[in-house]
Amino acid sequence: MNIDLTRRTLLQAAGATSLAAAAAGAARAEGNTSGGGPTFANLTPMRVGMVTLRVRNLDKVADFYRDVLGLTVIERSAAGAQLGAGGVKLLTLEARPQAELESRNSAGLYHTAFLMPTRKDLARWLVHVAVHRVPLSGFADHLVSESVYLDDPEGNGIEVYADRDPSLWKWSEGTVAMATDELNVNDLLTLTSTRTSDYAKAPDGMRIGHMHLRVGDLAKAEAFYQGTVGLDPTRKRNGAAFLSSGRYHHHLGINVWQSAGAGRRDDATTGLAWFSLVTEKADLFAAQEERLRRAGVEMSAIAGGLEAADPWGTRVRLLKI
Repeated sequence: MNIDLTRRTLLQAAGATSLAAAAAGAARAEGNTSGGGPTFANLTPMRVGMVTLRVRNLDKVADFYRDVLGLTVIERSAAGAQLGAGGVKLLTLEARPQAELESRNSAGLYHTAFLMPTRKDLARWLVHVAVHRVPLSGFADHLVSESVYLDDPEGNGIEVYADRDPSLWKWSEGTVAMATDELNVNDLLTLTSTRTSDYAKAPDGMRIGHMHLRVGDLAKAEAFYQGTVGLDPTRKRNGAAFLSSGRYHHHLGINVWQSAGAGRRDDATTGLAWFSLVTEKADLFAAQEERLRRAGVEMSAIAGGLEAADPWGTRVRLLKI
C-alpha cells in the first residue's frame, strides 16, 4: 500500500472527498479546537485519569476499543470490562443491556481524547485504521496537536491525537492559539510504512489527554470546573470553553453546541458514568475538597479521594495518588 492509497483510504473512511472536507468533519467533531498530550499533559499538577462508560453491548464495545484503539483487556466479565495501555487502566465499561441510548442533545460525553506518546504512533495508528477500513468522522491539524475523530459502536465520541511540542504552542494573555486546519496526512505517513500495519496494540505510553463534555449552561459549567474543581481557563469561543492544569492547552473541554438548556442526565441511559482527575499534591486535593464543601456540592468518599457531580449529574472523581 503506498501513501496515496492510504490517503485515499483514510478519506473514504472519513466519508470525505478531500482533506478540506475531512477537516470540516473534524470541525464538526471538535468545534474548531484541539487535542491533548501524554508527557506534558500527565506531568501537570492535575491530569485526567480514567473514564467509565455505560454500554448496552459490552462485547461489541470492548472488542472495538481492543481492536481499533489497541487497548489491552485487563479484566473482563459479564458485568463489565477494564482496558488500558502499559498496565495502566484507562477505560472501564459497565454492562447495561437494557439501557436506552443517551441523546446527543443531553449533557454528557462529547468525546474521550486518547493521546499518543509520539507523532509516529499516530501515523502507525492511521495506517491501522486505513487497512481495516475503520469509519472516521474527521481529522485535522489543531496547531497544538494533530487529531483524528471517530465514534465507538454506541456513538460515544473519540479523539485520537498527538501533541506538538509545547514550545511550539502560541500563548497570548493566558489564551492558547488553536485552529482546525487540514491535516497533512502525507507528511504524517512518512514516519511509518504504509505497506502494512504494524500497530498490534496501543503504545504503553498512551493516556487520556483530555475529556470533552456536553453541558447545559457554559457559565454554570465554568463555575464548577474552574471555580470549584480548580482548572484554569485556556480558551473560550462560540459556546465552548477549555480548561487545564499547569498550562496544558486543555484537560477539559465543555460546550453547549448540541446541549444548551439540557437538564439533569438520566443515569439509566448509556454514556459517560464518570471520569477522574488525578493529583499527587495533597494541598491541591485539600483545596478542591474545601471549595466543594463551601459551594454546597454533594460529595461521597471513595477509595483514594472523593466523588462529586457537576450541575448535570456527570460524576467526576477527584483522586489523590
